[in-house]
Amino acid sequence: MKVSMSPPHTATSVWLLVLAVQLVLLVCGGQASDDTKRCKLFSESPAERKVLSLLEPLTNKTFSVGTTSGKDNYTYQFQVCGDAGKTVGAGLVQTGKKSETVLGLYTATQAIGGSDWVMLIYSNGTKYDTHCSKEMRKAIVMISCNRGVEMGKLEVVLEERERERDCFYLFELDSSAVCPALPSQLSAGSIILIIGFVLLSVYLICGFLYQRLIVGAKGLQQFPNYVFWTQVGNLAADGCNFVCRTQGPEEEPPTYRGVSTEPEEQPEERDDHLLPM
Repeated sequence: MKVSMSPPHTATSVWLLVLAVQLVLLVCGGQASDDTKRCKLFSESPAERKVLSLLEPLTNKTFSVGTTSGKDNYTYQFQVCGDAGKTVGAGLVQTGKKSETVLGLYTATQAIGGSDWVMLIYSNGTKYDTHCSKEMRKAIVMISCNRGVEMGKLEVVLEERERERDCFYLFELDSSAVCPALPSQLSAGSIILIIGFVLLSVYLICGFLYQRLIVGAKGLQQFPNYVFWTQVGNLAADGCNFVCRTQGPEEEPPTYRGVSTEPEEQPEERDDHLLPM
């Protein structure tokens, strides 16, 4: 009985291909996540949700800054649609020596966007003790475009609490995430050439790996569709012959004969054979 066994490198290459597919799926799955959906808007609208989606690169990161007010030191912590402190749902908190004050909840969010900035507003924070008619605190984070900074530093601008109502904390943050997209400098022809070059590279690389690892080809046989490309010249010649040339054998043109000016002499009729012998 004849038993055929696949070469060892074939099983290894198949395992490598399966692993590569799993890695691609894992990366694609990670990129498909949308952490800004954890923010709950006061009034759900596609426009505000689109503005929030611009801040996706800033999610899952805590921004902090420290300040000094008299003898007291405070640390402010901020997250985009995430828990910045110990309180669940708190997007921005103020931490002192003994306590943590919630300045705003990401479950009560407003998002206002401009051409190169986003204003993120967290409301329903901890109530004031004596200021601002004891209303709930509110934090405003102004995120401005800066193409040279992916994630800048959080800065405290002011705390407005010397009014009866609508008090707020104001912060600034620079990031390239809110910058508008630059217009493409490539022409349509350049884009087509780039796409064609990428497709050709993928074809050659994938075909070479398949021929070498799966088929086990050597030498020029590793080139994808080697037999086809060796016949391209003959196929092109046959196509040109079919389209451009006439069909059937060529007929030889009649031989040219000059026209004589004098009449041809007729041979004399000989009637000798008619005379009786």
